[in-house]
Amino acid sequence: MIGVIASIRLPYPSRAFDMAHCSRCLIPWGQYDGVYLTEVDRVLRPGGYWILSGPPINYQKHWKGWERSRESLVEEQDGIENVAKSLCWKKLVQKEDLAIWQKPTNHIHCKLQQKIFKNRPLCEAQDPDTAWYTKLDTCLTPLPEVNDIKEVGGGRFANWPERLTSIPPRISSGSLEEITAEAFIEDTQLWKKRVAYYKTVDSQLAERGRYRNLLDMNSYLGGFAAALVDDPVWVMNVVPVEAEINTLGAIYERGLIGTYQNWCEAMSTYPRTYDFIHGDSVFSLYHNRCNMEDILLEMDRVLRPQGSVVLRDDVDVLVKVKSIVDAMQWDTRITDHEEGPYQRQKILVAVKEYWTAPPPDPIHQSKS
Repeated sequence: MIGVIASIRLPYPSRAFDMAHCSRCLIPWGQYDGVYLTEVDRVLRPGGYWILSGPPINYQKHWKGWERSRESLVEEQDGIENVAKSLCWKKLVQKEDLAIWQKPTNHIHCKLQQKIFKNRPLCEAQDPDTAWYTKLDTCLTPLPEVNDIKEVGGGRFANWPERLTSIPPRISSGSLEEITAEAFIEDTQLWKKRVAYYKTVDSQLAERGRYRNLLDMNSYLGGFAAALVDDPVWVMNVVPVEAEINTLGAIYERGLIGTYQNWCEAMSTYPRTYDFIHGDSVFSLYHNRCNMEDILLEMDRVLRPQGSVVLRDDVDVLVKVKSIVDAMQWDTRITDHEEGPYQRQKILVAVKEYWTAPPPDPIHQSKS
């Protein structure tokens, strides 16, 4: 992902990452009431770590090379330490050019020390998982309530790889009221069946080692990525901001990664990033929201030549998609649903071909 931490939340849910690391990123962590570290705190899991290397860490050794005064570096480090304390972080170690802080596993201890919250109030009205065009705030994102100091806010995770198929705590706790544990298990099994079928219609997906970087445009619970766990690939799971249920937190709780995205906008990544793109009902979701051509052109931008696309959607939608991608010189075909030919939902399989623009017309060129 290409991104900047400035005035808008990072495109991730709360409690997503085990560790955040910053090396010589020169972000003013201690300024603006600690708003940037407060955002790091939001996306860190209970007990997660923040690691900082570079200025001002170990300024005693490097301050001359950094062309900074000792006084300014001391002030900068003191600012970081004060913000970390206001977030209830514990500094574990500072050794040579590294400093490591740890977020608490719950906020019971913090709430007992009300003076800590004197300048760091708890966020009350905001949804901690909302992140698309959501402004940064200096309030502290509260961890889910616990009854005992030894409990982990939001629940403990199973170890990997059991975590992948265990019921995510957001589901088992009822935080995602629309999704039950039974629905999660059924979805996991469904995608195992679907991915097995994909490998019969896309020989490149079945070829071990052919793909590495995969993009799932509408991930729901991450079942597509989970079904590929034994393949040598990684999947960027996207939860569209227009989705009815915000499931990205549950995807992270499975040990997977992902981001939010509005597919009417460009994705914040480099051209030719992905070997394979998968989309489940993406174009039905964005019907009347933006032009189909815009989404397909963005897919073409981030897909590598000879990369594949698998889209599943209503047959009428896929016929329109095929007419556009044929003009984009993709090699495409529409095949039946895994349940047979009588399903309205079909599957489009496409390969982005190498091609170059035609040479200029010599007659026209001579006239000009």
